[in-house]
Amino acid sequence: MFHIIQNDPKVPPGNMLDALSVPYLIHHPYRGDKLPELEQIAALIVMGGAMGASDEQRYPFLGDLKQLIRKTVAARIPYLGICLGGQLLAAALGAKVVSGRWEELGTLPVQLTEEGTGDKLFRGIDMQFSTFQWHHDSFDIPEGGLLLASSAACPHQAFRVGECAWGLQFHPEVTEAIIRDWCAWDLSTQEKSDEFVALFKADSLEYQSVSLQLLENFLEVARLAR
Repeated sequence: MFHIIQNDPKVPPGNMLDALSVPYLIHHPYRGDKLPELEQIAALIVMGGAMGASDEQRYPFLGDLKQLIRKTVAARIPYLGICLGGQLLAAALGAKVVSGRWEELGTLPVQLTEEGTGDKLFRGIDMQFSTFQWHHDSFDIPEGGLLLASSAACPHQAFRVGECAWGLQFHPEVTEAIIRDWCAWDLSTQEKSDEFVALFKADSLEYQSVSLQLLENFLEVARLAR
């Protein structure tokens, strides 16, 4: 079965659920839900969150989640990590996650690398595409990983480890409601909420198309892998 880990009550799967045509379970470890057992997982998606990848002291479940991620990668089970989920993948595999580096907020373009243009996750997606960004931390690429996408402000936007484990820095799952929730976290972004939403809506057709294609590609990989 597909399992989704939601790390933060304000960072839900959003529009991703529209692309999941197979049964799935959502786990909320921040409120005490147990993580799935490895043998239960056909594919794993780990969402973002306001915490950092090394915040185990405040969020003890992050240590267990990184251990599960390592096991998932070793078992060649399809994995997709989004923002914090990508940072957790990097950290679980020994790469640094740096706070306050390459910060991005809002609707911004991302470019695929040469390796990204041939990657299964990005099949059918243009070399430059519209994304939504909301991050203060950023990941290094784990040893043996392939850089798949970059942006002007953040050179590490996506990577793959092995055949079927991906980390993304950008968010393919957001909706207008999610953006307004995130803007409310800080006074400086709260005042720009309408601006963030307007720019998102201006690129929404491309954004939704890319998001759907990316998630369909992940589903295809997951079906082939099991």
